[in-house]
Amino acid sequence: MGVGTILLIVAVLLAAYFVMVYNRLITHKNRFMNAFSQIDVQLQRRYELIPNLVEIASKYVKHEKETLTAVIEARNQASSACKAASANPQEGGLVGALAQAEQTLGNAMGKLNVVMEDYPELKADETLRDLHDELTTTENRVSYARQAYSDAVMRYNTEREQFPAVIVASTCNFREADLFEATNEEVHKPVKVSFA
Repeated sequence: MGVGTILLIVAVLLAAYFVMVYNRLITHKNRFMNAFSQIDVQLQRRYELIPNLVEIASKYVKHEKETLTAVIEARNQASSACKAASANPQEGGLVGALAQAEQTLGNAMGKLNVVMEDYPELKADETLRDLHDELTTTENRVSYARQAYSDAVMRYNTEREQFPAVIVASTCNFREADLFEATNEEVHKPVKVSFA
């Protein structure tokens, strides 16, 4: 075999390896994007339930307008952030903005739950209980979808950072994917238990 033949074989093998690594990166990228779309489906369901919950609550807690308005505003901001992130889940800033909007919505919903606890007639409303149960189920699905997304992002980021895939990733502009992390400071505080 001549030197030209050997160089041609090496070039073909390198090109084949490059294509193989590129295809693995595409596979992992598509998986994390699909995982994000599952989050999107569950969040959209939640965004549809919240106005119904607020409407029922508003019949009982008329003087709590500020809390109800805060929930609707937070829901609208989260919905807008979700639409933006859904359009391009590869854009880390959009996923981060969604996580922040979700945190704001979670805080507003927490305040609404505290208000609802003060109204026994509201807690007794069957439609509200059904909506609350459906919202709780949806929250569980969101948590599951976020975990699946985080797993897919971890696999993708690990693949793109390993050698020699890092060369292919930088050459073909495979950017790092961001996790969907809400910044809840309460999670990091110790739990206080009281038996008094």
